[in-house]
Amino acid sequence: MKTFPLQIGTPDGLLFKGEVERVVCRSITGDLAVLAGHCNFCTALGMGEAHVVLEDGTSREAACIGGMLSMMDGECSLLATTWEWKEDIDAERASKAKERAESMLAKGGLTDREYKIAEAKLHRALVRLSVKS
Repeated sequence: MKTFPLQIGTPDGLLFKGEVERVVCRSITGDLAVLAGHCNFCTALGMGEAHVVLEDGTSREAACIGGMLSMMDGECSLLATTWEWKEDIDAERASKAKERAESMLAKGGLTDREYKIAEAKLHRALVRLSVKS
């Protein structure tokens, strides 16, 4: 299968640079797969599981929490707010974050802002746990 160059970065730095066959992630409008030869494209990323199929055909999974993806002139750049490879996710920490968010939501009496923050924290924890399992 044809490959294309992919760079994955976060505010903390470059996490990946290399040739890949495919990258799949969640955009704000739904799941998106990018292959070699994809048209020029730019989109905001949502929260969800991501998969990168490397040049040798192996696949790596990650949790992607927001950001931007662009495909310009055959080169793909993914700048994520948070990107965690499956092997780097701390399942215990994610489980505790899930429990804290569920507890906040269950107690009630939250302002709209507090509710949205708790809901977002729960979603992030669930994405991490889904990737890790």
